[in-house]
Amino acid sequence: MSLLVISDLTLRIAGRTLLDGASLTVDPGRKIGLVGRNGAGKSTLLAAIAGDIAPDGGTIHLSSRARMARIRQEAPSGDANLLDTVLAGDAERTALMAEADQTPDPVRLADIHERLRAIGADSAPARAATILSGLGFDADAQARPVSDFSGGWRMRVALATALFLNPDLLLLDEPTNHLDLDATIWLENWLSRFAGAALIVSHDRGLLDRAVDAIAHLDQRKLTLTPGGYSEFVRIRTEQALQQARAAERIAAQRAHMQSFVDRFRAKATKARQAQARLKALEKLPVLDTVVEDAPTRFAFPEPAPLPPPMLTLDRVSVGYGGRPILSGLTLRLDMEDRIALLGANGNGKSTFAKLIAGRLAPISGTVAHGPRLRVGYFAQHQAEELVPGETPVDHMTRVMPKAPPTAVRAQLARFGLDADRADTVTRDLSGGEKARLLLALATREAPHLLILDEPTNHLDLDAREALIRALAEFEGAVLLISHDPHLVELVADRLWLVGDGTVRPFDGDMAEYRTWLSERARAATRPATPAAPRRDDRRERAEARKAIAPLRRKARDAEARMSRLADERGRLETRLADPALYAAGGADEVTAINTRLAAIGREQEEAEEEWLLAEAAIEESAAE
Repeated sequence: MSLLVISDLTLRIAGRTLLDGASLTVDPGRKIGLVGRNGAGKSTLLAAIAGDIAPDGGTIHLSSRARMARIRQEAPSGDANLLDTVLAGDAERTALMAEADQTPDPVRLADIHERLRAIGADSAPARAATILSGLGFDADAQARPVSDFSGGWRMRVALATALFLNPDLLLLDEPTNHLDLDATIWLENWLSRFAGAALIVSHDRGLLDRAVDAIAHLDQRKLTLTPGGYSEFVRIRTEQALQQARAAERIAAQRAHMQSFVDRFRAKATKARQAQARLKALEKLPVLDTVVEDAPTRFAFPEPAPLPPPMLTLDRVSVGYGGRPILSGLTLRLDMEDRIALLGANGNGKSTFAKLIAGRLAPISGTVAHGPRLRVGYFAQHQAEELVPGETPVDHMTRVMPKAPPTAVRAQLARFGLDADRADTVTRDLSGGEKARLLLALATREAPHLLILDEPTNHLDLDAREALIRALAEFEGAVLLISHDPHLVELVADRLWLVGDGTVRPFDGDMAEYRTWLSERARAATRPATPAAPRRDDRRERAEARKAIAPLRRKARDAEARMSRLADERGRLETRLADPALYAAGGADEVTAINTRLAAIGREQEEAEEEWLLAEAAIEESAAE
């Protein structure tokens, strides 16, 4: 029996039709990702399922005995501690426990205790504590009042409450927006084990690939269901679009051929009957909807001028606030080719480190040295609060580029998809994603050598996130990334730095190994304080094996990154050689220099490929031992 059935649903908001005759069935235990363009109506659909708004047509039927839970729109508040706040979310348990304290009727008391046992009331505090811990709240934090925490952390408490209820149907709207990477990975794992059904609106591709088993696409006011995660949805949708385009081309060719015959022979008596037959056949040819693909989202970072190494070095640096260090003992180096992601839970100091590198925060002690021509672009979501609501993107960009002509100002905005209409829209009327694009345009206006991105994707849809990944792949400078999006980290970063225990240190491994490390750490935290010796030995052996193989993995990644950079350089040089203008201008010297460099690139590519092959072979050999 289906858990949720949506039939011929029509929803309108402010006179605009968002869904028109849409249908969807959710079976028990099924996790479905709900995707679609910003403004398509995904959040409105969740609100209708929750009963917040009434349908304009059709029906939404939830199984009579099913329990539903969703994240509250308003962040919890008050003096109750986090653990009690989550426990209070279970209204039945709270009411039964209150009644048990007051009822004088022994029969009723027995019924209450029987029901409390049935719903697992005794284990509820442990379950709530485990969920809060997974979302980043340690035991001390769980005992503190909700009012002690900022809005983002309180929204985590709201998420914890929804998960704690363990419902038959869970509605989640952008659940990772207020999470760090560690908590996002924990949520993915929790959802994969969750026995109930879930309908999840998210722009997090990793979550949509790892935590759901189907994708519901809201497009053109209809819902279509595709089995598998988001990557499978993209593959199937692409194939369908290609097939539809080919079918439309074939039918158009048939139509043109038949119409040509009709036009030529309609007036001839000997051919009139054939012409009439073809007219009837024309009428029966199917009319296929035109395949209209949205214009692809494109981002483009301005290319920085070359900068000799090292770009930036830290020597025994401490940094913090009010003279109190948050991070200490920082001895690190950054170069032009670096692509580094900062890992670690929120509150460990990732944003503090980013501000130090950006020059927004002075060190308490130690030395920060950088090249005199170094330009740094710094993006952080909180900068949206500094935008002037009554000014347009053009106004903002003109103020920071006072000497640039209007065409250059608009060109910089256009790099991030802010076309003429959006560039002339006041900031208060821009969406969150459009404000993020404006902040990216502002951060990169001077073609920075180092780009620092602190949660750049919070308000970007899936297409914009992919555009950001492509633009970063083409960017010639260094990238320092803080993100809760594992997909972005995996595709952008080739080095990982772990922020924790008051310092920053390289993490020897990739994202898969980081997930394993997090899982092992979580399991260790739940084990008894004195585990058996064999378990300690097993953990020690696994740790030693990872430590031994880490240099090989790093060498393979470095060689792969070098091959990619050399291939890009070869492509640019070959494009230059193919340009007739080079020869028309008499660039014989440049042609010689390019050919010399191409020969050197060939040798360097062979060396890098050999290093990569040797490293991969050594990794396989080590893994087999």
